[in-house]
Amino acid sequence: MTHAPQIKIPATYMRGGTSKGVFFRLQDLPQSAQVAGAARDALLIRIIGSPDPYGKHTDGMGGATSSTSKAVIISPSSQANHDVDYLYGQVSIDQALVDWSGNCGNLTTAVGPFAIANGFIDRARLPHNGVFSVRVWQANINKTIIVHVPICNGEVQETGDFELDGVTFPAAEVVLEFIDPADDGEDGGSMFPTGNLIDDLDVPNIGSLKVTMINAGIPTIFINAADLGYTGTELQEAINSDSAALAKFETIRAHGALRMGLIKDLSEAAKRQHTPKIAFIAPAAHYVTSSGKEIAAEQIDLLVRALSMGKLHHAMMGTAAVAIGTAAAIPGTLVHIAAGGGERETVRFGHPSGILRVGAQAQFTNGEWRVSKAIMSRSARVLMEGWVRVPM
Repeated sequence: MTHAPQIKIPATYMRGGTSKGVFFRLQDLPQSAQVAGAARDALLIRIIGSPDPYGKHTDGMGGATSSTSKAVIISPSSQANHDVDYLYGQVSIDQALVDWSGNCGNLTTAVGPFAIANGFIDRARLPHNGVFSVRVWQANINKTIIVHVPICNGEVQETGDFELDGVTFPAAEVVLEFIDPADDGEDGGSMFPTGNLIDDLDVPNIGSLKVTMINAGIPTIFINAADLGYTGTELQEAINSDSAALAKFETIRAHGALRMGLIKDLSEAAKRQHTPKIAFIAPAAHYVTSSGKEIAAEQIDLLVRALSMGKLHHAMMGTAAVAIGTAAAIPGTLVHIAAGGGERETVRFGHPSGILRVGAQAQFTNGEWRVSKAIMSRSARVLMEGWVRVPM
């Protein structure tokens, strides 16, 4: 019996923020995978190593967590005044599924450096030393993101002394600007899809919960930690080892997705694992991070814990950070209240790995809230480059 050999595809394995994933140039993918559809999904699923009943991704490039089961496709931009199109796929660990419904804010950090290093930017445009701003079209959500990449001696600068909680080693700082990050697409319709800053979400067998549901960065459902019996200082083990708690969060998430108009039937939530996110919040308090570092209440404005792909995230998703920053800037949301109220354009929140600072500029215009941009700093670097090999 003969067996077909593996194919090999040029790829780069990159860390962006507190995530990592496999990056591809669209032109390097097999012809059948250069367009959206079953062939592309099957390819990425096999590259990551899903579905994996062992939950390890031993036979693939994934890391068996929501932060590490990711794929990115970059192509010349289809939009005027943009440098590249960026398409993001969140690969399920336990299902043969790629969720294309949202962005990864962390991996967005790596898109700028990847675009520069892989020939998408005319080198004549690059400074010898300084910062180059890569204009990215986020194709999943049809939004502009500007990635400010440091350049040293004409090349992407990756090393530096910028420290990001949730990442072990320092690196060069990359500033992200999410332009008009509120979702005005057909899924959500507006920043606050129900028209309310706070809603009562009725969930069978759980009760009625006060929630803020927002479409900014990524659709997110915020709940007060106390209403769920938590303090907001919890680390991963406290939540992820509790199957009943995870099931409860997923039930709330599904009903929130339905209320936000993201799905038409509760059964669809299982196929839309990436969005919406669900997060629980609390006023600032002292806690100890997963690395053992003590965070004083005075260092932060509030506590936030967020779930991604059914598990508590080890740090904070970049897109959820945009939602946090935006909600904190809008008086009357649960996030704004937990942060202590008042006028603010920045917020510092404590997550399981430490502190993240996000800026957001929100305005109330023509009877509705708008956010012009959200800003945060992350870092990125190439971990490995060459080819991935795929049995097909």
